[in-house]
Amino acid sequence: MTERGLRRRLVGTVVSNKMNKTALVLVERLTKHRTYNKYVKRRVKYMAHDPQNLCQIGDKVRIIESRPLSKRKRWHVIERINIVV
Repeated sequence: MTERGLRRRLVGTVVSNKMNKTALVLVERLTKHRTYNKYVKRRVKYMAHDPQNLCQIGDKVRIIESRPLSKRKRWHVIERINIVV
């Protein structure tokens, strides 16, 4: 069996779970501004595949890059880190 290349893994917060088998995950990261050398918070939303519809809004999840599943969905939820009750 061949190994897959390095796939990106990110940690984010679920902000929407209204779609069937899909969770919208907000990933925040700090980047340094080139001119001002100040750290700026950058936010990106990723659609991630959640086959059992387990993710709830507010859950902290780890996602991994995968093959395209639809027009905008290219990530899989691999685990829930902090579960909101």
